[in-house]
Amino acid sequence: MSAPRRLVLLWALLALPAWGGEARPNAEDPQIEARLMRLAEDLRCLVCQNESLAGSRAELAEDLRREIREQMRQGKSDAEVIQYLTDRYGDFVLYRPPVKPVTYLLWAGPALFLGIGVGVWYLTLRRRRRLQATQSVSADELAQAARLLESEDK
Repeated sequence: MSAPRRLVLLWALLALPAWGGEARPNAEDPQIEARLMRLAEDLRCLVCQNESLAGSRAELAEDLRREIREQMRQGKSDAEVIQYLTDRYGDFVLYRPPVKPVTYLLWAGPALFLGIGVGVWYLTLRRRRRLQATQSVSADELAQAARLLESEDK
């Protein structure tokens, strides 16, 4: 094959993606798809962990979205779908886990750490004030220091 023919073939192969069709929606029912996306925004991808189920491209996330669509087609409510996921994967799948004894530290943790920080800050300031009060310099000590500085300059 000659060089010009290879070049034409290469350009034709590079142009193939331009003939791609429009992306088809994942669900036949746009209402289910909209409901799925609303629900999936509040669910955590179990693989990515810092990404919502709606935005994740992991295979497990795609499988979970497919499972959620199927449950929605069966007529299950959002609460029933969430209950199914938490029964299967635990509260970790929720971005906003419920307040219960297992999650008390999760919910109270930021306030607890803020309180500890304020307490440490207060104790540090108090200790610093006490040290400054007990370490005051007398007039005799200041005069002696001035004499030492003058003798060093000469």
